Amino acid sequence: MTETTSAEETGPPDRPRLSVVIPHFNQPDTLVMCLRSLAEQETSEPIEVIVVDNGSTSVPHDVIDGFPAARLMEEATPGPGPARSSGARTAQAETLAFIDADCVAEPGWAAAILDTFDAHPDIAVIGGDVRILPDDPARLTGLEAYESVWGYRNQMYVEKHGYTGTGNMAVRRETFLTVGDFGGIETAEDHDWGQRARALGIETVYVPEMIIATPARSTMHELRRKWDRHIHHDLAGLTTVAAKVRYAIRAVAMAGSPAAEFVRLARSRRIHGVGTRLRALRCLVAIRWYRARKMLGNLRRSEAGSAAAAWRADSSQK
Repeated sequence: MTETTSAEETGPPDRPRLSVVIPHFNQPDTLVMCLRSLAEQETSEPIEVIVVDNGSTSVPHDVIDGFPAARLMEEATPGPGPARSSGARTAQAETLAFIDADCVAEPGWAAAILDTFDAHPDIAVIGGDVRILPDDPARLTGLEAYESVWGYRNQMYVEKHGYTGTGNMAVRRETFLTVGDFGGIETAEDHDWGQRARALGIETVYVPEMIIATPARSTMHELRRKWDRHIHHDLAGLTTVAAKVRYAIRAVAMAGSPAAEFVRLARSRRIHGVGTRLRALRCLVAIRWYRARKMLGNLRRSEAGSAAAAWRADSSQK
């Protein structure tokens, strides 16, 4: 790990209240939008921004130069988890936040984080809402409509499964150090970290005012790559016959699951119009059937594969 600019040279003069860590891999254009959204946060508290490049073809020095509150680091170990951990361990603030390079923080994001921790000393980890940033808000594509409803259900992850996606997460520094670093590329680092925290009695709380937005994937191929990585991660933990049987049952249920999603689709306030909902449904059916086939095929062949290769092939890191 090397740091290419020093905190003294680029950081704010006062100790920041909030340090925001951004893992980066070949996304200079979206990184600009992310950094701009952070620079526009309305808070009287100083914010430190740490971009951790994770092996890009071209390290984004020129992008960082345009944002005085940001500093750039490099982490050679592949994966967003190691990149986040490196940034967090060098952060100056007592409150750490994580956002991905292809996301934008909505106005009030930083204030929601600081206000929550100030008002609730007993809360140590929070996660927020993730929305889709469409190319044309008047007409969502099928993928934009699908991901608006099913792509980032962070409230469910927090309240039902006890963890938050690391693309929109904040934690007290002492809690991060207690739980430890995020996992490497062969793990689902958000789920892994959240479960380790939970095992220590540390609960994650959902904060709806903590909002970010991210572009939807532009092709079904990109969406399939996302689920390929999740399937690889799941297979790594299947070490008993009983676990494999349960996994096979899940795969079969996956194929029929779109029928159970009609009510969610009809009630969703994230998309509007019959045509938009039908486009979302078509995408849902296609990806759920793909996931079921992939799960059964990989299980039958007992091939977990390489999550690292799949992650590297998808520069979005989502």
